Amino acid sequence: MGTMESLKFLVSSRYIRDLATLVVAYGISINLVEVTWKSKLKAQFPSPNEYSSFMGDFSTGTGIATFIMMLLSQFIFDKYGWGVAATITPTVLLLTGVGFFSLILFGDPFAPTLAKFGMTPLLAAVYVGALQNIFSKSAKYSLFDPCKEMAYIPLDEDTKVKGKAAIDVVCNPLGKSGGALIQQFMILTFGSLANSTPYLGGILMVIVFAWLSAARSLDVQFTALRREEELEKEMERAAVKIPIVSESGSVSPSGSSVDSVAGDSPGSSSETSTPSNI
Repeated sequence: MGTMESLKFLVSSRYIRDLATLVVAYGISINLVEVTWKSKLKAQFPSPNEYSSFMGDFSTGTGIATFIMMLLSQFIFDKYGWGVAATITPTVLLLTGVGFFSLILFGDPFAPTLAKFGMTPLLAAVYVGALQNIFSKSAKYSLFDPCKEMAYIPLDEDTKVKGKAAIDVVCNPLGKSGGALIQQFMILTFGSLANSTPYLGGILMVIVFAWLSAARSLDVQFTALRREEELEKEMERAAVKIPIVSESGSVSPSGSSVDSVAGDSPGSSSETSTPSNI
C-alpha cells in the first residue's frame, strides 16, 4: 500500500484509526519527554563525567524495570484485560508529565520543601523525568507492543493486512518524526527549547489525552469483536451437537449415529422375514 492508500484506509476505518492514534501518540510523547528531559539533565550535570555516571544508572534502572514489567504484563492482561493494559502507559506518562513540567515551570514554591531532602526543583525534575523515561521505555516492550499486536487479532484477514501496512507506512514514521518536528517548530518560534517548555508541556498533555481517548474507544470495539468471535465459535460448537431425527423416529446427536441406525435396519428386516418362511 502506498501513502495515499494508507491514509484513505486510516480515514475509512475507525478501529484502525484509533490504533494508529496509539502508535503516533506514543512516538511523539516519548520524543517530547526525552528531549526536554535531557536538556534539563545537562543543566543539572554539566560535567561529562557526572552526566555519563547518571546515564549509566539510568540504563541500569531501565533494564531492571523492563524485566519486572515483562513479568507483570501477563498478570495484568489476565487479571484486568486489554483495556487496562492499554491505558496504563498513557496514564503514567500523564501523571509523571504533570510532575515533570510542574517542577520545571513552577518549582520555586517547592524549593523549601525539596531543600529538606537535599534537592533543588531542577534535580527533582530530573529524577521525575528519569522515572518517566524508564517506565515509558520498559512499557513499550511489556505493555504497548503486546497491546498493539493483540488489537489485530479479532480483525478479518483483509483489514488486518491493510491496517498493518497503513500503520507501518504512515504512523510509525509520523510518530518518530512528529515529536522532532514539533520541537523544531517551537524552537524556531520561541528561540530556544527552554522558552518552548511550557508549550511542549501543553502539547504533551493534549497528545496523551487523545491517546487515552483512542485507547478507551478501541477497547470498546476490541471487546465487541472478541465477543462476536466467541459467539461464532459457540454457535459452531452448538451446530455439531444439534440432534437429528431419523425416519424410524429415534433421536441421535450426530449424523454418524443415523448411519448406524440405518445400517441396523436390514438386519432387523431379515430377522422378521425368517419366521414367515417357516
